[in-house]
Amino acid sequence: MLGMARYSTLFLALVIASPALYAGFVTHQLDVQTALLRLLIAVPVAAIMLGVFRMITRGYGRKPDEPRKPPEPGEGQPEPGADDPLRAEAVAGEPFPQRRSEDG
Repeated sequence: MLGMARYSTLFLALVIASPALYAGFVTHQLDVQTALLRLLIAVPVAAIMLGVFRMITRGYGRKPDEPRKPPEPGEGQPEPGADDPLRAEAVAGEPFPQRRSEDG
């Protein structure tokens, strides 16, 4: 729902629509219905703006991932040996060319 009922969203919408609200309620240069309509339009705009901001800053302040430990050999997983072929594939699913110590 993009967080439209959050205080931060409503406050940002109020800031965005504040010139229209001032013109509508204080100086009476703008119709009150138009000022409130602009506030109503500012709420989803503010929700999208803050949603994008939260998405961008989601990972900031977190500790980097610890290096992964290789899985311990158990049932169903053969123990890795020196004569086993290398198993690595690119993101596209194509196998990498295998390098051996005798390749140089």
